[in-house]
Amino acid sequence: MTRSTLGSTTYVRATAAVAALGTVWCVAFLTVGAGLEAIAYVFVPIGGALAAASVRPLTTAVDPVARRFWRGVLIAVALITAGYGWLAVDMLTHAEQARTRSMSAPAAALTAIGFLVAFVALARVPVAASGGAERWRMTLDRMIAFLGCAAVLWYVGLAPMLSAREPWSRQAMLLVGLGLLVAVGAATKVSYIVGGPVDRVAIRLVAAGGGVPAGAVSVLAVQFGYIASVPAQAIVMPLAPVLVTLGVAAQGRADRAPRRYPARHGVLLPYLAMILVDVPLVAVAFGAPLRWPVRVVLIAAVVVTALVMVRQYLASRENARLLRTARTQEERLQHEVSHDGLTGLANRALFRDRLTAALSADRPAAVLLIDLDDFKTVNDLLGHGVGDRLLVAVADRLRAAVGDEHLAVRVGGDEFAVLLTGAGAVPEELARSLLAVFAEPISEHRLLVQASIGAAVAAPGSTVDSVLRDADVAVFTAKQRGKAGFVRYVDGMGEPVLAHMQLGGELRRALDQNEFRVVYQPIVRLDCNRVIGVEALVRWHHPVRGLVSPADFIPAAERTGLIVPLGRFVLRETCRQAAAWLAEFGPDGLAETGLNVSARQLHDPDFVADVAAALSDSGLPCERLVLEVTESAVLRGQQVSRALYDLDRMGIRLALDDFGTGESSLSLLRAFPAAIVKLDKSFVDGIEIDDGHPAAADARQAVARAVIQLARALGLDTVAEGIESPEQVAALLDLGYTVGQGYYLGEPMTADAVSGLLAVQVRAAEEAREISPAREISPGREARAARPAG
Repeated sequence: MTRSTLGSTTYVRATAAVAALGTVWCVAFLTVGAGLEAIAYVFVPIGGALAAASVRPLTTAVDPVARRFWRGVLIAVALITAGYGWLAVDMLTHAEQARTRSMSAPAAALTAIGFLVAFVALARVPVAASGGAERWRMTLDRMIAFLGCAAVLWYVGLAPMLSAREPWSRQAMLLVGLGLLVAVGAATKVSYIVGGPVDRVAIRLVAAGGGVPAGAVSVLAVQFGYIASVPAQAIVMPLAPVLVTLGVAAQGRADRAPRRYPARHGVLLPYLAMILVDVPLVAVAFGAPLRWPVRVVLIAAVVVTALVMVRQYLASRENARLLRTARTQEERLQHEVSHDGLTGLANRALFRDRLTAALSADRPAAVLLIDLDDFKTVNDLLGHGVGDRLLVAVADRLRAAVGDEHLAVRVGGDEFAVLLTGAGAVPEELARSLLAVFAEPISEHRLLVQASIGAAVAAPGSTVDSVLRDADVAVFTAKQRGKAGFVRYVDGMGEPVLAHMQLGGELRRALDQNEFRVVYQPIVRLDCNRVIGVEALVRWHHPVRGLVSPADFIPAAERTGLIVPLGRFVLRETCRQAAAWLAEFGPDGLAETGLNVSARQLHDPDFVADVAAALSDSGLPCERLVLEVTESAVLRGQQVSRALYDLDRMGIRLALDDFGTGESSLSLLRAFPAAIVKLDKSFVDGIEIDDGHPAAADARQAVARAVIQLARALGLDTVAEGIESPEQVAALLDLGYTVGQGYYLGEPMTADAVSGLLAVQVRAAEEAREISPAREISPGREARAARPAG
């Protein structure tokens, strides 16, 4: 037990001993006449001094609210003790007049001031934080409770003292009234205190120190007259110091343990006060005389009733406000549940509900599904903030084009929809209107957005899922046909799409069961047909479908993300095979091995590490690996750019594939660390045609000529792709190209077939070294020996 606990317990025991001693003396005085009547007045000041001493340690509390309250209590107890000490001295010096002598004015003033200080200290304790209507409600509740309780105490306490057979002095009745006032104020106050540094039990006990003795004294005065002053002074009033010291002890216990208070405060007190204020009225109804004390209660009852009416009016207004707020929140929540938070359009849930309702009612319905083309590029290059603003702008355009007749929806991501209902809904007209809208620059960044639109008309017996599936198939078909277009679903359209999706679903199984093979297309010198490199290509040997074309499964791999593990497999196999060729044929056997890299792979943060691991595991030197990247892949954001520059710093050669087909070819040659430029097949086709018109031939060769000149100026190597005839070889040699690839030069073949070619080249080189320099092998002979079959 702490020192403070021992101190408060000691004071409780001491004040209780004083009260017990007063009780013993009073009994002795009233039974055998022991001692003087004036002795009854000494017990209150002695107990008061002990109570003041017990309060004093709390006046140094850390919390300012608690410190202020207990200082007020200390001052109040000290003043009351001084007043009753004055009274005790006065009574002892005038012992023969003790029964009829009244409390002197100075003593009564000190005591009254003490009660008022206690009341102020109590009033300054903060109550529950509130504002607006709640603050007015609490104020009215406290007024109702105070007036109701005060009216009852007036009726049963003070009023009977005024009309008693032996009325007490005005000083005594004033002090009794102040004591009752403090008790009522405390009861009203404590009900609205929410926690805080001052304990609620402590406040109740301190207030009871004034209220309980005052109530008991009033009853004694009415019942027994002047003789009641002896038990009042010796037995009843010494209880006040005991209650104060108990309050101090309660505060000490509360400071050592967390206090718990109910969530709602003062709920029942106003109703209890209304019941109490009606007690005197009930008494009058049963025959009690209607005297002036009752009239005071009647006035109090009227005031309480008026306050109750005001409170109910405020409560009704607050309830109405809360109801409006609840309805507004409900409407807002319903809107949020059924609408997209970014664009404000209806969301997928509302879309399905409206479509379900239309199908259930057998009303004509059609769905337009709108998918923005290449929206990911906007997020990658300009950031997601610009992408979000673009989606908002698209939604505004869509809302304006659709109007109130149909429902515009954001399905999710960059996908939107329109639900058309009614017999006059024509999806083709709206789709053409939307394509025209998207043909103009949009958003604050003036971006040109294209969209693929698919339409599905609900047939009899259609379900929500079937209509949406048909619209999805139509959108997919629109994208397959080149994007930025409109397709309406017809029966049977979903079969190739389903086959494409099933193909994508089989890719993972194919990876797990090693159904993919790597083949290699030779890259040769055009002047002597010597194989100087190969390009690795992947083939899928399906157990049921046979050989699946890359044009079929590569897009599915891109869409599903399986292009990353598939590309990792091709990378590791190519590096392994290239290292094996290097070990078998030496550094002059094959200069470099290349493979294609997709944009999805470059976006993978582990791609550079995968390349480094493949080179390290295989032992292939970095400079013998070529990674081919298309122009569209290069333009896919900062992650791709960082990956390409990291690869270039490793010593890996980068090739710009299909050069000339993109929109930014020339700028890429300066921004992209390319070492090789591969002329696209479209500029090789027809380059050899001689129709007798020099101007037409120059036009066909213009791009090829410009590319070779630009590459030479920038110090880049060139490879011509798609060579299919000896005439094309001759034309390219005339333009300055020295390296090429194509079906005429060599079809994609297995690693063993490439090994055969390299073996032929190595033997030819050895034979050439055995012949004297004067009889060096001619290029034509070497070309015939090295050219692959077919």
